[in-house]
This record gives sequence, C-alpha cells and structure tokens, in this order.
Amino acid sequence: MQTTYKTQGGPGRQSHGMSTSTRFDTKIAVLLREDLEPWQRLNVTAFLVSGLGTQIPELIGQPYEDADGVPYLPMFRQPVLVFQGAKEVLGAAHERALSRALPRAVFTSDLFATGHDDANRAAVRAVGTSDLDLVGLAVHGPRNAVDKVLKGARMHP
Repeated sequence: MQTTYKTQGGPGRQSHGMSTSTRFDTKIAVLLREDLEPWQRLNVTAFLVSGLGTQIPELIGQPYEDADGVPYLPMFRQPVLVFQGAKEVLGAAHERALSRALPRAVFTSDLFATGHDDANRAAVRAVGTSDLDLVGLAVHGPRNAVDKVLKGARMHP
C-alpha cells in the first residue's frame, strides 16, 4: 500500500528526479558508521541493499527500458535513505532491529579484508551477535518501526 512520500529539502538537496507526492508505508534505510572512508561508505551501502532485494521481492519494481527499447534491470521501487552514526548508535540500532525481527543485512569491519562471498559469510559466522564490529546495517519495515531502530542516527550528508 502506498500513500505519499515526502523528501526533506535542504542545502544541496535536489528535488528533481524524485516525486514528492508518493509516501510509502515502509522504509528502506541504511545506517553507516560515521568513521568510514568515502569509498567504504559506498561499498558498504551497495552490499547491504543487495541483501534486502533478494529477500523482499516486493521491494523491486519493474524492469526499465529506454526509448530505443534497450532493457535495464529493475531497481527498488522506493527510495533508500542513508543515515550515519557512531559505533554505539549502530550497535543499538542492530539490537532494536533484532528485537523487532525486521529484515536486515549487516556489514562488519572484517569484510573489508575478505575477497569473496564465502569468506564474507565465514567472517560473520565466526563472531557472536553482540561482538560483531558493525560498520553498516540495512533494514526494511514499517516506517514507524524503522524510525525507532534508527533512533540517534542522522541523515548522511
């Protein structure tokens, strides 16, 4: 079900490209640890959102096609909001996402040293939940629940 989605305006924000009249009942959010390098922020965000699309197929829209008939892959049908916070904010958000049983993806600092998917999974599997050195978390769920998970985080600049 969709209602209206409103983006917040502000310095440096462009309003073209996203309608301000569509509001989604759910939210896709990525929370990044604030001390990441720019390349790490991009890498972590890309990895995290890829997990949500595989487990929640209704998040994916229809394929695209340009005026010449060239096809393109489908993408999320709603915006992905990116937040940042300190390590403690990320840990608390992870706990709240778990307690609410929201679909989630995690990226730990160990994954920067691995070279492939099997090694990534092994690195996460080797560490207990409370000891994960989280650098990123993606969540999807009802807007209100995701907002509560992200308490203390701020929008990424």
